[in-house]
Amino acid sequence: MDVAKVSQPQIPDLHFYDNARHEKWRIPIIFQDDILVAFNKPSGLPVIPERWHPDWPCLRTIATARLQVPIWVVHRLDAGTSGLVLFAKTAAAHRELCRQFAQHQVEKIYLALVKGEVNEETMTIQHPLASNPRRPGVMMIARHGKPAVTVVRVLEKFRGVTLVEAQPQTGRQHQIRVHLQALGHPLLVDPIYSQTETFFLSTLKTNFRLKEGEKEQPLIRRLTLHASSLRFQHPERKENMILVAPEPKDLQAVLKNLRKYTAR
Repeated sequence: MDVAKVSQPQIPDLHFYDNARHEKWRIPIIFQDDILVAFNKPSGLPVIPERWHPDWPCLRTIATARLQVPIWVVHRLDAGTSGLVLFAKTAAAHRELCRQFAQHQVEKIYLALVKGEVNEETMTIQHPLASNPRRPGVMMIARHGKPAVTVVRVLEKFRGVTLVEAQPQTGRQHQIRVHLQALGHPLLVDPIYSQTETFFLSTLKTNFRLKEGEKEQPLIRRLTLHASSLRFQHPERKENMILVAPEPKDLQAVLKNLRKYTAR
């Protein structure tokens, strides 16, 4: 698999970084042809430059340097969300893909680990969203906000945690995160909308013990949200495309331990 690497960015307003370790990004290419390229973005990496910190690394800059060709941004993910990001390599492909996104012809599927046990198997959440005037960069449900619709389906239940599939019908900022919060089941880890920055094995394992002097490391310390798949029409060949991004290792580790210690 083709892999790009870059030094880890320093983003102090997120809580996903260990400056001392100088970890490397590993960004797998999920699909590539003459006019498209799709990456499995790691959590914590912005798709485009941050407004207040344009010098920070972003996926577009990394991808451009890696591929040595111009690329066009088709859609975005929150910096803390991992998963599929699609770019166009030509202006014509960019126009066609943007049209498909704008006309809601692209199917976007996310996996989310949420707090609590979700009762209903399938729900459609329809709450308009607007910027929170008291908290820049944070969204809220507002009567006069922009329409937002998310379909949520339960995939797997654990004691106190549920794995769901979220399919946004619109593309508002933080849409899935705010809608899940409104449902009463915010993301398992989300510093903004669930006030939780980390998730530990000791939360699941009742007889968990540390050796003297040891400090427990979190199973996961980033948004428990992953952009799993995209379905769209190829801009040139006009055939249906389905791209899938495997879950990252930290999310896999949480699921493995949930199944081991809290299966229902």
